Amino acid sequence: MKLLNSILLFAFALSLGCSPLKKYEHTRERFNDDVKKLLVLEEYKKWDDYYLFVGSSSIRRWDNIAQDMHPFRSVKRGYGGAHFYDLIHFTKILVAPHQHAKALLCFVGNDISGAETDLSPNQAFRLFKFFKNQVHGLFPDLHIYFIEITPTPARWNVWNQISSFNIKVKNYASLHPKVKFISTQSQFLGDNGRPIPRLYVSDSLHLSEDGYEVWSKAIKQNLTKNDL
Repeated sequence: MKLLNSILLFAFALSLGCSPLKKYEHTRERFNDDVKKLLVLEEYKKWDDYYLFVGSSSIRRWDNIAQDMHPFRSVKRGYGGAHFYDLIHFTKILVAPHQHAKALLCFVGNDISGAETDLSPNQAFRLFKFFKNQVHGLFPDLHIYFIEITPTPARWNVWNQISSFNIKVKNYASLHPKVKFISTQSQFLGDNGRPIPRLYVSDSLHLSEDGYEVWSKAIKQNLTKNDL
C-alpha cells in the first residue's frame, strides 16, 4: 500500500510538472491587466442567453459584433496578442461567470505567426485540447466552436503550418460532439488561391468590415445549422 501511495504521489507531482500551466507560467503576467479589464464588464447580466466569444485581437477589435451577429446576442472577451499558451491561464476566470452562454466561440490566432517563439502545429493543438478540457471542466454541456484561423497576407509564409493546425482541430471536432469547427478558409481565398486583400485592414492581418461580414455569415450559418 505504501508503495502504491508513493507511486500515485509521484505521478501526481509529475503531472503538475508537465502541466502547460507550469510550462507557460511566464506568459501570464503580460496579459494580466488586459484580462482584468474584461472581468469588470457586466453587459451579459441583462440577458438570459447569449454567445460568448473568447480569443485574440480579432475578437477584441470586432466593434460591430452586435450588428454583424444579430439576432444572436454576443459577448466578446478578447485581448490583443492572445495565444493558447497564455489564454489557458485565464480560461476559468473568463468563462466561469457565463453559465447562461448558449455556446462558446473561440478564435486564437497567434501561436503560429512566423516568430521565433512559434509553436508547432502539434504543440498548439495540445494547448487547444487543454483549453477545451478547462471549459468542459466548468460547463460539460457547453458547445465550443473553434473559428478556423484565417489565411492572411501578413502570415502567408506560415500558412502551411497554420493550415496543419486547423486540420488537427477540424478532425478532433469530428470526433467530439461538443466541439464544432467553423470553416472560413474558402471564403477568404480568391480565385488565385491567395487571401483577398479587401477582407483585411492595412496591416494585412486583421479583418476589415468586409472581413467581419464574411466571418459573421459563416458563424451564424454554423450556429443555425446546429440549432444553437
